[in-house]
Amino acid sequence: MMEVRVPAMRGKMGSRIYYSCLMPLNAVPQFFKFTDWSGMLPEDREQRVLVEKRVPELATYITENEEDYLFSSITASYKSEPKFEPYSPDANIGVLILQLGDELIINDGQHRCAGIVRALKTGSEALKHHTLSVLLFPWENTDRVQQMFSDLNRFVQKTSKSLDILYDKRDDVAAATLMMIEKIPVFKELTEKEKVSLENKSTKLFTLAALYDANVELLKKYDDHDIETNAGLLIEYWTEIAQHMPDWGKVLNGQKRALELRQEKISSHSTVLRAFGGLGVDLLESGDWKDRLTALEDIDWAKKNREWENICIVAGSVVSNRQARAATKAFIKSKLNLDLSDSEKNSLSKAA
Repeated sequence: MMEVRVPAMRGKMGSRIYYSCLMPLNAVPQFFKFTDWSGMLPEDREQRVLVEKRVPELATYITENEEDYLFSSITASYKSEPKFEPYSPDANIGVLILQLGDELIINDGQHRCAGIVRALKTGSEALKHHTLSVLLFPWENTDRVQQMFSDLNRFVQKTSKSLDILYDKRDDVAAATLMMIEKIPVFKELTEKEKVSLENKSTKLFTLAALYDANVELLKKYDDHDIETNAGLLIEYWTEIAQHMPDWGKVLNGQKRALELRQEKISSHSTVLRAFGGLGVDLLESGDWKDRLTALEDIDWAKKNREWENICIVAGSVVSNRQARAATKAFIKSKLNLDLSDSEKNSLSKAA
């Protein structure tokens, strides 16, 4: 039987010997076992069901960033004991010998592995020789594998969307948004860049995630522009918006507390920001868009304003679902005397 030799380190975690090794990507489809768990009861599975729709996104991430993609280690269990050859007697660094035909049961990282398998089919030849860090533990029984899955995932905490945007250097909209924030004082001083929502005592008005989502809407028709061009467009648009939102300026100048504004009005809520983003798509096509924005000053943004009922306020609370965002955008357009599409008219009639 053919052998695959990979560089490895031998270690001990708890009472178990395990191996940390480097495997070429083209070994993933040969060794890693992908089981269809969908037909089994949850208590009988060794792993969560593979979500197929996640796989193309992971594969695209690899193939579009072949020079600098990054993955954490895959954790798997072996049923056939591999052979470890130390470089010197009693050393814990050496070579791990796997037999072709052996199956490695994935404990953590099945979506990454599935993404790799797909990327190998469409990526460059060099991709096959890239290496993946793999932690290998002995397979004992289903209960132990389930416990491993629980232990590996129990304390994982997803980073906030705002922090992801702040640190993502590949996302052009994120880059343009950050450049915009730096140039507009009200956003520079009053944007929470780490958390996805504002705490009650926060001194901020906006979150980076909300501004990013608004700009995704705004830049839909400008995919062919470079980052600097789009950043310039965002700066011009949001500067004009800010000039006609006097409450934002009051918080910036210390005349009003952010907490008070958030409690009393919806003008800094993510639903309104995304409505502004969608509004910009229509507005920027008109030559007099700056003049039209002056009407924003006439809108009553107070939560107690009954006009917002069933637009973006339901049962006294601001909502941010798609229907609310569409209705809010349509409502603002009507206040600016802009023509409404049939769907926008319909969203307002439903709210009424």
